[in-house]
Amino acid sequence: MTASLDFTLPPGLSAREPAEARGLARDAVRLLVSRGDLAPSHHLFSDLPDLLDAGDLIVVNNSATLPAAVRLDRLAVHFSTSRPDGTWLVELRRRTTKGTEPYAGGEPGEWLPMPGRATLRLIDRETPRLWRASLNRDVQAYLRVHGVPIRYSYVERDWPIEAYQTVFATVPGSAEMPSAARPFTTGLVTALVARGVGIAPITLHTGVASPEKDEPPYDERYDVPAATARLVNLALESGNRVVAAGTTVVRALETVADAPGHVSPSAGWTRHVVTPETGVRAVTGLITGLHEPRSSHLLMLTAIAGEAALARAYEEALSMGYLWHEFGDTHLILK
Repeated sequence: MTASLDFTLPPGLSAREPAEARGLARDAVRLLVSRGDLAPSHHLFSDLPDLLDAGDLIVVNNSATLPAAVRLDRLAVHFSTSRPDGTWLVELRRRTTKGTEPYAGGEPGEWLPMPGRATLRLIDRETPRLWRASLNRDVQAYLRVHGVPIRYSYVERDWPIEAYQTVFATVPGSAEMPSAARPFTTGLVTALVARGVGIAPITLHTGVASPEKDEPPYDERYDVPAATARLVNLALESGNRVVAAGTTVVRALETVADAPGHVSPSAGWTRHVVTPETGVRAVTGLITGLHEPRSSHLLMLTAIAGEAALARAYEEALSMGYLWHEFGDTHLILK
């Protein structure tokens, strides 16, 4: 593998359905553990309490997933991110027999007829892939009636929105599931708390991914509450780990961390991108899925794990048949 982890992902390693459909509990997916120069080790996600210490803190994303895809005759509209002025970023995709593919059409000012006699007006392009658009309805209420969860071609059938919610989901707003926390169950949370591991929430609403061509993250809405900031600072001051459950949590915490790593409560929009050059200041561990080759997420993972350790972990995951994507296996990185 190269420094950018340019590897080939065999199609058979894409998780095509939730763990429950494979006869597993959510917390029975596999967990690969990376610890610096040590060889990666193999566990189940339910082993997590035994891998952490009393006083460690797991920070989770409490954003709930929206049924953010609306299907038209030939197109699908993926609602990504709300803007303060009431507009939304949306992606237009062409429907195919297996799912969707990028759609390059659309013109500024164009109106698209939507189900339920709604209309979507394209305003202008925010990125080469995303439009800023306006729906003549309250978007979240509209999606509850007419939307379905976003699904890409490696998932072979539709699953209900409940399959895309984590146990922590309380604040609707994400276009796609903050999937790193999917394997948590109420029983596992109880076991972690009994172990003395703390759990604290942030909110970061995720936008739509780009399965065909990875792109740097764009602005996303976040909220790091005061209670969580205090717990993060206390853990770090006490020499304990701060483990982010997902790259969204890393982005939120690193947005509000100063140079020494002190975290302050804050809410707003973040454009912060974590790379090996920026480094991490508040996060000392990460629970995450397995990411696509050349993904920008891999730069964040490199900042936490180090280039050699991350390459070693991915070689191990490929050779041992770990499953990728939102319904797949997991990876715990500890500094």
